[in-house]
Amino acid sequence: MTDQRPLAERQAATLRELLDVLTLRPLGSARIEVTGIDGERSTSLGTEGADVFEGASIKQPHNRVFGGQVLAQALVASSLSLREEHPQRLPHSLHAYFMRAGDDTMPIRFVVERMRDGRSFSTRRVHAIQHGRPILSLTASFQDPAGGLDHQDPMPQVPGPDSLPSMNAVYDQYDVPQAKRLAERPFDHRYPAGDLAGPAHEPGEAVQQVWVRMISEPVEDPYLRSALLAFVSDFSLLEPVLRRHGLAWGDRRLRPASLDHAMWFHRDVDPTQWMLYDQTSPSAQGGRGLGTGRFFTQDGRLVASVAQEGMMRVKGE
Repeated sequence: MTDQRPLAERQAATLRELLDVLTLRPLGSARIEVTGIDGERSTSLGTEGADVFEGASIKQPHNRVFGGQVLAQALVASSLSLREEHPQRLPHSLHAYFMRAGDDTMPIRFVVERMRDGRSFSTRRVHAIQHGRPILSLTASFQDPAGGLDHQDPMPQVPGPDSLPSMNAVYDQYDVPQAKRLAERPFDHRYPAGDLAGPAHEPGEAVQQVWVRMISEPVEDPYLRSALLAFVSDFSLLEPVLRRHGLAWGDRRLRPASLDHAMWFHRDVDPTQWMLYDQTSPSAQGGRGLGTGRFFTQDGRLVASVAQEGMMRVKGE
C-alpha cells in the first residue's frame, strides 16, 4: 500500500533523509604505510594518515546505493578534513570512479587522505568502503576565493520552469510504488521535452535540458550546497544517450550503471533555486555512453560543468 500523506509531506521526509545521510559521523584516524621493503622500515605513500567518517544510505528498492548519494557523501567527507583550517576554501573540482555497487543496508566508511594543503589549494583523496572493499574512489580539489579571467558559455534558450509540469506532481497521480518514488524526490524536475521514466520513444538527438531545484529552504553551508549539486547531477546525465537511441528507463533490456563522474564548480549556487541542467552525449560505444552537462542559474550564470561515463548495455544486442 502506498503512502497516502500529501506529496509535500512525503517530499519533506525524503529531504530529511537526504540531509541525514549527508551528515557524517567522525570515527577517528587511520595510518597508511608500506612495509616489507628491503632496507626500509616503512615507506610513505604521500600521506601517512587518514581521517575516517561513517554515513548511512537512502533506502532503495533494489538495495543498491544511489551513486549520487555516495558521491555527495565523499565530497562532504573531504571537506570535513579542511573546513576548520581553511573555511573559505571551497571545492572547485572532483573526479570519481564507481567500482562496486553499494549496499544500502550497511554503513559506508569514508577514508580521507590529506594529499596537500598549499597556500591557496588543497587536495583530498577519499575511498568509500563497505565490506572491506572500496565502492568509490574520489579525488577533490579546493581553492580559496580568487580573482582572474572570467567568461562563460551562454545558457540555451528553453521554456522556463514555471511553464512546465512538475515531474513529481505528474507521477504522484499514479498509485504505483515506482511512480511514487519518483514523485517523492526532494528535487523538482521539469523537462521541456518530456521525461524518460515512462515508455520508449522514437530515436532523436543526444541532447536534453532539465530544470531542477531542491524543495527546501535556502541552504547556508557552501560545502553542503556543493554536495547537493553533486547529488542531483547523477540523476539524469546519461539520459541523452537514451534519447539518441529511443530508450527509456523502464525498458527491461537496459543494464545501466555509472562508471565515473567528474565535476567542475565554477560559481557558487544555492540548489534550492531553479537551475537549468543542459546535457548532451557526444559518444556511445562498447557498451558505454558518455554524458556531459552544464548547470545554469535561471538568470544565465554557468555554475558547474559535469561529465560521466556509464555502462549502457542493452540485453539482446
